[in-house]
Amino acid sequence: MKAAGRRSGTRLRDHLAASDPGLLRLTAGLRTVGAIALTLAVLAPAGADITHLVAGAMTSMAATFSIRERRRGAQAVTLALGLPVALVSLSLGSLLSQRVVVGDVFAIALIFCAVYGRRFGDRGMTLGLVGFQLYFVSLFVGATPEQLPALWAAVAVGFASSAVVRFAVVPVTPTGLLVRLRQAFRVRLARLVSAQIALLDAGPDEADKALEEVRERTARLHETALMIQSRLEEGTPDEPTARLVQRRVADAEIASERLGLSLLSARSAERADTLTLHLPGAPAPEVGRLPGPEEGTALLRRDLRALRALVLRTGSAGAGVAQMRNRLLGYRDEENLPAASAPVRDVFRGIGEAARAVMGLRIALDGPQDESDDSPATARSREELDAEDAAIDADEAEEAEEPKGLQRPTTRAAVQVSVGSTLAIVGGELLSTDRWYWAVLTCWIVFINTASTGEILVKGYRRLLGTVFGVVAGILLAGLVGGNTVLAFVLVLLLIFAMFYTAPLSYTLMSFFVTAMLGLLYTLLHTYSWEVLVLRVEETALGAVCGVVAAALVLPVRTDRRTNELLVTVLERLSDVSEAAVTQLSGGPAEDLLDKARELDQALGDLRSATKPLTHPVTPLRARRTTARYVVALLETCAYHARSLAATAELLPTHPSIAADPRLRGAAGRTVRNIRTIAIRVADDEVTAPVETGPSIASLLADDDASRYGRITGRVLRHLERLDEAVVGLARPLDVPVKAPEH
Repeated sequence: MKAAGRRSGTRLRDHLAASDPGLLRLTAGLRTVGAIALTLAVLAPAGADITHLVAGAMTSMAATFSIRERRRGAQAVTLALGLPVALVSLSLGSLLSQRVVVGDVFAIALIFCAVYGRRFGDRGMTLGLVGFQLYFVSLFVGATPEQLPALWAAVAVGFASSAVVRFAVVPVTPTGLLVRLRQAFRVRLARLVSAQIALLDAGPDEADKALEEVRERTARLHETALMIQSRLEEGTPDEPTARLVQRRVADAEIASERLGLSLLSARSAERADTLTLHLPGAPAPEVGRLPGPEEGTALLRRDLRALRALVLRTGSAGAGVAQMRNRLLGYRDEENLPAASAPVRDVFRGIGEAARAVMGLRIALDGPQDESDDSPATARSREELDAEDAAIDADEAEEAEEPKGLQRPTTRAAVQVSVGSTLAIVGGELLSTDRWYWAVLTCWIVFINTASTGEILVKGYRRLLGTVFGVVAGILLAGLVGGNTVLAFVLVLLLIFAMFYTAPLSYTLMSFFVTAMLGLLYTLLHTYSWEVLVLRVEETALGAVCGVVAAALVLPVRTDRRTNELLVTVLERLSDVSEAAVTQLSGGPAEDLLDKARELDQALGDLRSATKPLTHPVTPLRARRTTARYVVALLETCAYHARSLAATAELLPTHPSIAADPRLRGAAGRTVRNIRTIAIRVADDEVTAPVETGPSIASLLADDDASRYGRITGRVLRHLERLDEAVVGLARPLDVPVKAPEH
């Protein structure tokens, strides 16, 4: 029974780690609910009335979710600074509530400052959020000057409760968070291997579904890898350790993706295109039975399961695990590969490389391992890993020139939201002189974390959709609660937890829970009615429209312009990584390829987010949606091959099967030139320089002098050729002319 309980607990932890990497969403929900509950527990016995309870609860929520800093010391300073900002904002809100014109002008000025504060980093953004939220709280509870002393006390309790829960009840240290992210990476890597096993066993009718699962889990693994990279500096004791973990995470990600491609190729009549793993909805290649005898398939299934077990295993290995690891690492030697067709042997090679990456990940995360049961192949892999762990000196990055004046994003957004809020105030006052602030709140919120008109439009649509359904839920919950204050507050806490837990997943769901919660708060304040909830929908719609109008007419950043700027950045980063990797593979000086690859991934993530308005299901421009998805998928394919080249280049000093070849620089030069040509064309429509095509890179290297430079592995050639093909493929959807080779 105890063993079964432990297994159930382990499965639950693994499920949480996979669905919520680092438990970031769970932590956010628990912290917010805990801060609110503690606030209520302090205020209620002191005889605070409903108004003060609601004000204290909303204050603790704002003080908890608005903190953005990662280091605990910086969080404490920001909380301390936030309290006087909150008190001043609450006081001004209550004093100006009866002075319509002055109050409206102050609200617009406050909104401008809150958005402009993003220029000053996380602390500036937090203080701006606190100031605006507490002004909103004063309007929501109908604060008056006579109530200020009691409200000040409620606000102070809210901040104190937030601090207690953050630093004592639900503490999160950078080191602890990174440990949880590492566990999440392990679990997501294991789930990707499980999806690859399902792809191995899938019949012709199940291939598309199995491939979609592999594609989704590959993307989730990459997402977790980026999260780990963003936390490495705070969560590791020194820079060499951080760089070691970063390298091993990247190796494991690339090896797992390569394994999936080789498995798909083995089941296909032709070699699988890398794009298949990156284009959502792309059909699987025509698949059949795995070539060779059924014993080969059974061996693959056994070894993929063994690989999954190696991924999840932590602590001391044990003899059984060591034997399994030795067998998988043996596939890195040609003489140990089972007798099978060439594509199936490629899969076994991929399993061997993935096992090596997993061993490197274990050493980086768990420290030195027991080497007593090592086979010669395992010992050789350890030696390679040890040799690769030499620190790479970081290059100083050049600082890009920052835009000034109205071209600065924070200034532009502050002006836009101020204009939109002015329109929302005017329209909101016409709808309701008491609750006009709902329109302003919506207008302000749709500008947070958005950078183009299209993003604001999509966010406004999602908020309105969530609000409409939330109103229905609010009506049902208000009827359920009746006059039961305790039940109402319990449901409010549950809805707040759901709001923060789902916020990163779906803005629509978050808006739904917010609106349902507000229905309960209105019930507690005895201001609930059907008319109030309908008014909430009307004010939300008005605020969303005002936000979109302001974004479209005042210093607009068109979605096309935004995506083009980010596309140019991605292409520049892709060019940097590819050129640096090829230079190193050609015998040139070593560079910090890991940092370059991380910058490429971050730029691609920004582009992926910016294209969401173009790929949203409700967009009427179907052709643009298809083109945007295709371009992003091609870029993800390019990034995968560039990362793989970078990882291979870093093996150059120690790996016996990789040797520098000066011919690579010339052979891959066309690819780098093509990337830059496309970037220039995207940045300037007047440029008509074509993309060049020509003989394959493999043919350019196929001369009689190859032995002079040593052996270039098939892995390097495959990545270079696929990168070259994908870059040329980008030309068509981006309207870049292609120049065929002259005969």
